[in-house]
Amino acid sequence: MDQKLTLALSKGRIFEETLPLLKAAGLVVAEDPEKSRKLILPTNDPQVQVIIVRASDVPTYVQYGAADFGVAGKDVLLEHGGEGLYQPIDLDIAKCRMSVAVHAGFDYANAVRQGARLRVATKYLQVARQHFAAKGVHVDLIKLYGSMELGPLVGLSDAIVDLVSTGSTLRANNLIEVEHIMDISSRLVVNQAALKLKREKLQPILDAFDRASRRKA
Repeated sequence: MDQKLTLALSKGRIFEETLPLLKAAGLVVAEDPEKSRKLILPTNDPQVQVIIVRASDVPTYVQYGAADFGVAGKDVLLEHGGEGLYQPIDLDIAKCRMSVAVHAGFDYANAVRQGARLRVATKYLQVARQHFAAKGVHVDLIKLYGSMELGPLVGLSDAIVDLVSTGSTLRANNLIEVEHIMDISSRLVVNQAALKLKREKLQPILDAFDRASRRKA
């Protein structure tokens, strides 16, 4: 049986912070995705390759078996729903938080208390819907894919729900965090069929990831 494994990663922070975990498993990616135009990257193990996909697409590639395993943020997995995925390990990497933010001049507490209907810009519709529903706050959700901070500045929305790391982008645009929704980190996700059919090759890598992430934590 073909034991070749495909790992789905996204460029940027998740890729960079996954490299030490791969190294712990004895794997080295042969090329830098920031410098290469290739979307399929070999490793030092001919039986393991890495595919570079958009962060929000990682769970889909793994769910349908185009990748055997991948690394995705909790935010992405919540929006995806996690269907068909085994999520064995919180890797404790690419950490940030999901927050509600508003323009510094907007009285968020009063708007919520008065039962106003808020317009909220976000790409995390599921998380935002559940958060405000639990608070009993009525919202109109506006789907955006980037530059959430612009929403309150141009009157598109009263608030945004977005990932915050240092908060510097919010401060630069005169926005403030008004609610912390949840902490976010990245998880290992595994195709359930691959876990059964390719366990001999896959399990040692999962174990190495687990050990390395525990040491890091």
